[in-house]
Amino acid sequence: MKKISVVIPCYNEEENVEAIAAEVGRVFREQLGSYDYEIIFIDNDSQDRTRDLLRLLVKSDPKIKAILNAKNFGQFNSPYYGLLQITGDAGILLACDFQDPVELIPEFVKGWEEGYKIVIGRKTKSKENPFVYFLRGIYYKLIKKFSEVDQIEQFTGFGLYDRAFVEVLKELDDPTPFLRGIVAEMGFHRKEIEYTQPERRAGKTSNNWYRLFDAAMLSVTSYTKIGLRMATFIGGFGALISFVIAIVFLVKKLTDWYGFEAGIAPLIILVAILGSLQLLFIGLIGEYILTINQRVMNRPLVVEEERIGCWDDEGPEEEGTPVTARTAKAARRKASGETGPEGEEA
Repeated sequence: MKKISVVIPCYNEEENVEAIAAEVGRVFREQLGSYDYEIIFIDNDSQDRTRDLLRLLVKSDPKIKAILNAKNFGQFNSPYYGLLQITGDAGILLACDFQDPVELIPEFVKGWEEGYKIVIGRKTKSKENPFVYFLRGIYYKLIKKFSEVDQIEQFTGFGLYDRAFVEVLKELDDPTPFLRGIVAEMGFHRKEIEYTQPERRAGKTSNNWYRLFDAAMLSVTSYTKIGLRMATFIGGFGALISFVIAIVFLVKKLTDWYGFEAGIAPLIILVAILGSLQLLFIGLIGEYILTINQRVMNRPLVVEEERIGCWDDEGPEEEGTPVTARTAKAARRKASGETGPEGEEA
């Protein structure tokens, strides 16, 4: 019997965790009875009753497991890490707030059985704030236009991923993974299922403009060169204009020394324009450097505080052990008897 793992990241979702677990269980019992399944919640250091409810869910249902993070590791690391922990033949990434329709799970499984290693949901409409959805649309189109990798519009990570693709994710060893870009860049042939995104079922979203900006900057710095190219071209163009203006003023002053008064206004305007351009592009280049810095530090994706539920031996040996793609890779080599350089275990 094939097994499917459903990974549900959560943060302050006390109003939704019980309902989403019940709904996923119902879908598997009523529509996917020929499959075994597990539900893996990964909690990103919730400050409400989410963790207490997860403990109750794990006690009441052996198919439910949970990973409790030691702190909040961000909206990208936590879901990605949860996906790496699956024990099934495929993993489904699902939002806890019901904005990813649970009823699409059977369609994902159907596409998987057709031979697709990746089956994703792509929004065509949304019941969220129309202005926010409009801005998202512009953002996706810009990223798609300027990226060297064909990006997926209106894709949030919601979808089914075959175990083979999850193994690829483990090998990446990326401390700042952007799953949406990775699927487009390195994924197998995929099937896309369109859907209308419903409103959040209950509670208040933790996303704000800062988090959205953070997501946008991660995708821009990871998959486009447009920022650096803009800094080069616009900076060069500004320097050229400044040089021409300087020559014009110099010639006029030399040819009519006493009759031509340059004044201070043109100088102030020129300095203000150049200064604003410099500050803008220094900040943009800083975003690229920040992304590079995070990757160079190579910190673990997530540090676990606790695991609850019945876990297989594929997980960390001890609760609270930082697990990265590298340590997961080493564990697999050790289990298979492979050795690293000079005969040492990898």
